[in-house]
Parts: sequence; C-alpha cells; structure tokens
Amino acid sequence: MTIIVAGEKKEVEDGLNVAKLIELEKVETPEYVTVSVNEEFIDNGAFESYILKEGDEIEFLYFMGGGER
Repeated sequence: MTIIVAGEKKEVEDGLNVAKLIELEKVETPEYVTVSVNEEFIDNGAFESYILKEGDEIEFLYFMGGGER
C-alpha cells in the first residue's frame, strides 16, 4: 500500500502499525517522538495497535523545550 511519510510517498506492507513504521524509518529517539496520522495525534500507547491504511499521511514531530531565561 502507499502512504505518505513526511511528504514522501512510500510503499509499505499492508497491516503496518505505527511502531513498526518508526522502526523502518529509523526515527531518532523514538521514545520522544510524537506521531500524527492525517493531522491527528496518535497516543504513544497506541503505536502498536494503530494500523495504517492506504493513503495515510504520517508526520514525526519533536517538541523542543528551552529558550531564554
């Protein structure tokens, strides 16, 4: 099936879950990544059970802290 990851079309196996996609995409520091599918945030506790579908658009986001004191 075809999905879009960070704006790039990818061919992946049917039944792929978010956790496996994170692994396949070699996401840095996966414990800190936030994932959106079709502009909806997915709870990190659901990464194993959330099955991607044809045409899904996935983004990996990192929220950074810090700034001036």
